[in-house]
Amino acid sequence: MEKVKRPIRITDTTLRDAHQSLWATRMHIEDILPIAEKIDEVGYNSIEVWGGATFDVALRYLNEDPWERLSKIKEKIKKTPLQMLLRGQNIVGYKNYPDDLLEAFIGKAVQGGINIFRVFDALNDVRNIEKAIKFIKREGAHAQGTVCYTRSPVHTIDMYIECAKRQVDMGIDSLNTKDMAGILTPYVAYELVSALKSELKVPLQIHCHSSSGMAVATYLKAIEAGVDVIDCAAAPLALHTSQPPVETFIAILRNTEYATGLKMEAVHLISEYFEKVAAKRSPRRKWQTLIDVSVIEHQIPGGMASNLIVQLEQQNALDKFENVLLEIPRVREELGWPPLVTPTSQIVGTQAVMNIITGKRYKVVPNEVKNYVRGYYGRSPAPIKDEIRKMIIGDEEPIKCRPADLLEPVMDKARRELKESGLMKKDEDVITYALFPEVSLEFFRKRDRIKTGVRRQKAEDRGQGLEADSSEDKYRELSSIFKIVSSSSISEFEWEKEGRKIKIRQDPNNKNFVNNVTPKPETISVNKKDEKKFEKVKGDYSEILSPMVGIFSMKLSAETTPFVEKGVTVEKNQTIGIIEAMKIKNEIKADKKCRMIDIFVNDKEPVEYGQPLFLVESL
Repeated sequence: MEKVKRPIRITDTTLRDAHQSLWATRMHIEDILPIAEKIDEVGYNSIEVWGGATFDVALRYLNEDPWERLSKIKEKIKKTPLQMLLRGQNIVGYKNYPDDLLEAFIGKAVQGGINIFRVFDALNDVRNIEKAIKFIKREGAHAQGTVCYTRSPVHTIDMYIECAKRQVDMGIDSLNTKDMAGILTPYVAYELVSALKSELKVPLQIHCHSSSGMAVATYLKAIEAGVDVIDCAAAPLALHTSQPPVETFIAILRNTEYATGLKMEAVHLISEYFEKVAAKRSPRRKWQTLIDVSVIEHQIPGGMASNLIVQLEQQNALDKFENVLLEIPRVREELGWPPLVTPTSQIVGTQAVMNIITGKRYKVVPNEVKNYVRGYYGRSPAPIKDEIRKMIIGDEEPIKCRPADLLEPVMDKARRELKESGLMKKDEDVITYALFPEVSLEFFRKRDRIKTGVRRQKAEDRGQGLEADSSEDKYRELSSIFKIVSSSSISEFEWEKEGRKIKIRQDPNNKNFVNNVTPKPETISVNKKDEKKFEKVKGDYSEILSPMVGIFSMKLSAETTPFVEKGVTVEKNQTIGIIEAMKIKNEIKADKKCRMIDIFVNDKEPVEYGQPLFLVESL
């Protein structure tokens, strides 16, 4: 008996996830438009063009308006449905946003040309995608639900089926299995898809990364089990940590009941084009291998692994990479086995890096980790270990409700603020501003050729410093001397004259201190007339060093006041600054009560690991 033909449909990820995985999301709109019409001719099920990190990166690094980017793509691609990746209540960001912002975003995305929304939650907490599905359906678009695949003692076939059923009850039009790490094995895929197919009546899609080398085989077994759509990329942006190649599956399935019917000639032309684009966009990092078999054990997605390497390189600690790989599963278990996908991959990965670099587990805990433990990202797959929870948030009780229920509406406030700034040009700007306030303002100023005012602000800050009272002046020379001492091998410096005494001891752990040199007595001469600047001062002075590489912030946002200023008294555990790295914000806290003598870095300035940030006097 002749088998019934069941053509497999393909979603092309070249214009979104493929370059996000391989090129750090650096595909420009100028790379897309010349080939967009040819992609439209292939006959894909859909073309993924938007969402994920593309929104943030367009603003932050490409100097492109993501809304205009979408509009220009839609002008070229008129036949094939456009698809985007929506991070549930995180939208295209890295935290939960209020419902009114989510609603506005989805409405404008549909107007801009998005037909299919793939919606996921990093924790598989369906409460975080419920409103998104509702808003998508109301707009008449296709809502595709997602189960994020991972392996742990609590992630079972039954758990995935239950998660999928709840999404079907919410009204999804199809379901995607998202294997972000490339760890779904072929036979488990067959079992999972078979189970989903028997329980659900919606079309099934599968999305795998090629990190472990199993994705092609996994797709084939999923197809045999009944999956309807697979995700692929054009060959120059396929494999490695991206998806399998389109060409491979056109060839494999040709002359079978699953034949795709796609136009191979058009795909060849597209790949030839992207080979040329890859020559200028692909980073070609020396550590990027075709297959990472170790991913099967550590379960780290390719993009996360590359980020970890960059983080450790910046901290001059690349030799600790293997230790971090071993630490990640431990942190993941302690935090309740979250799947490693944005934003939980950054949360777990950064905490693991901090644990290894500082030499003491959970000594430095980023805000995002604290908020995860508080329940602000959703319900963890398994309970967080009590001792870890207490170590991170003390006796504070985690929330039980949907996290977004605690958030106040933001759109009216955002519109008012943006209008007052004079930078608003269209309604979409309000959404962009509400999502990424500081990044968007910088982009809007560039777009409108308005001077940012940063230089003027720095000049004003310097002017305020010149007018500072005598309590600051009397420490200025001390700060200069301290910098000289801290960059040398001097272990102790003492100056005393006519009852005025300053004594500085250097921490042997200072990265600039030469431990294998026996310090010799050294003299630092101070001009006699400068001695008058000091009143009688005798104290315990020390530096607070940066625990990591990143961008230093003196305040929480552009509208708020600085955490500290020179001369103020700081309480133990008081936040005195923030360092942002890999989109994770790490609070710098005082480890004792002290007086702020000097601040060595400016707001929004890049800092290195071990770089002095503050000079303080113990109280």
